Amino acid sequence: MIKAEDIHKSYGSLEVLKGISLDIKKGEIVSIVGASGAGKTTLLHILGTLDRHDSGKVIIDGRDVSGLNDRQLSAFRNKHIGFVFQFHHLLPEFSALENVCIPGYISGAPRKEVEKRAGELLDLLGLSDRLEHKPSELSGGEQQRVAVARALINDPVVVLADEPSGNLDSKTSEELHRLFFTLRDRMSQTFVIVTHNEALAGMADRKLTIHDGVIL
Repeated sequence: MIKAEDIHKSYGSLEVLKGISLDIKKGEIVSIVGASGAGKTTLLHILGTLDRHDSGKVIIDGRDVSGLNDRQLSAFRNKHIGFVFQFHHLLPEFSALENVCIPGYISGAPRKEVEKRAGELLDLLGLSDRLEHKPSELSGGEQQRVAVARALINDPVVVLADEPSGNLDSKTSEELHRLFFTLRDRMSQTFVIVTHNEALAGMADRKLTIHDGVIL
């Protein structure tokens, strides 16, 4: 599902990734751990086509994305990859339902189909009574579940999560990580999760450790 071959990435004279290779299977939940500055988020952004690598190859769902231009990458990302970030990035002026719908609208899918799908996802995530609530009216855990629903709206093959529980208490964090397994079992998505939480990382099918730009 995700294959990276000899990925290098530098920012100026700072070499962040020093030849990373990995192979993640369809339906697998993989956690990535390591100290701050080890390259975890940089790797995740490259796998998610949010950033470009200097050399190497990234293949997602059989497609080599390394040579795509910005417009092609944006379209590929919208259709094939879902993102969950630590701070939700929900738009404060929109309701939970509207926030979830946005990637669907961008994809060009029919509005009614997008709204129906968004409602179904929010119901699946236990938020059927919060559809019209704005982010400020939701708890941290509820906001993150809205963000998860938004990541799933276009039925991506891959969901990438960057410290998704970093802003949550321990109980809510564990619930969120268990939710990823439930979603994987129901929808067969592949999850890659960057986290500092070793206990939660240990829940994954496989744990990768990055140290000084390489996978140990």
